[in-house]
Amino acid sequence: MRLAKRMNRLGTETAFDVLARAKQLEAAGKPVIHLEIGEPDFDTPQHIIDAACEALNSGWTHYGPSAGDPELREAIADHISQSRGFLVEPDEVVVVPGAKPIIYWGITALIDHGDEVIYPNPGFPIYESMINFCGGKPVPIPLREEIEFRLDVEELADLVTDRTRLIILNSPQNPTGGVLTKEDLEAVAEIAIEHDLMVMSDEPYELILYEGEHHSIAAVEGMKERTILLDCFSKSFAMTGWRLGYGVMNKELAAQIAKLQTNCTSCTTSFVQRAGIAALRGPMEPSLAMVAEFKKRRDVIVDGLNQIPGISCLRPHGAFYVFPNITETGYNCRELADKILEEANVAVLSGTAFGQYGEGYLRLSYANSVENIQEAVDRIHKLLS
Repeated sequence: MRLAKRMNRLGTETAFDVLARAKQLEAAGKPVIHLEIGEPDFDTPQHIIDAACEALNSGWTHYGPSAGDPELREAIADHISQSRGFLVEPDEVVVVPGAKPIIYWGITALIDHGDEVIYPNPGFPIYESMINFCGGKPVPIPLREEIEFRLDVEELADLVTDRTRLIILNSPQNPTGGVLTKEDLEAVAEIAIEHDLMVMSDEPYELILYEGEHHSIAAVEGMKERTILLDCFSKSFAMTGWRLGYGVMNKELAAQIAKLQTNCTSCTTSFVQRAGIAALRGPMEPSLAMVAEFKKRRDVIVDGLNQIPGISCLRPHGAFYVFPNITETGYNCRELADKILEEANVAVLSGTAFGQYGEGYLRLSYANSVENIQEAVDRIHKLLS
């Protein structure tokens, strides 16, 4: 079989490869602790499940509009208007199966061959994969530990050229848990406006924030029309398997993204969208309780990792990941991740799974019980001691 050359430019998510290896070890009788997958370990709240069941029993099993259920688009517009602080209309919303389609279709709609896209590194690996796949040129902006994995705005300005078309932001951030400040976003907005650039703001961890408050660049004056805000239900509502997300953007671009959905998936699953309405309209107590538990786990894993020789770990402000520095252990990150899996039976990810600037780090998800987190830290401690 002869594949198109573009397939050579397509990347993947290492987390699923590590998960497969961990499952093989479990099948061989090894007691693996999973800290590799970025997925809440909580069940979807019951009122959301009930809404989906009711929708199924009420006939929501047919095609829907490509841009999404009008009632869900209205609920999303209300949610974003309240949570992000700028007015959104329903026809500025496109509902899609998960958040990734907005990344793919947004880049497809905006980037021609050779156009440059600045993206965070270490960062979600699908950014670089999709930029390459669509024929763009990925330009990494390093996220540095010394500034709590925020981006350096002056460095960002130096990366902009006459071929730059798009800047990708992610806050709270995967894999580091870093959070951009309001001042950071205002400075990025100034660069975007000066150079007539679009911004893709990836905000699926908006609710999972432990200190301060969330800010979106779309709320900065002059940025609503040039921002694609993407979010999903996976993290805040423990709905990873439901595959429900959305993008908020100017009406002209929203119509083009809806056209891409028509060509690719026709529409997002109808009864799942009814569950999305229930998620946004509450109650919110299950989600808030989940965030409170994540904060407790964050403190357990950070305090534990900082007791291990050769490891130091910042306390992240958001998401549910830690990104400890392992340079003093004497291993590179891939060697150590493999050693921890094979010898300590703890599944973690190497920092370079998230880009070249992830060398010297590991990513651990603390979407697991306190007991399992403590046991995982103890195993790693014994291994490195």
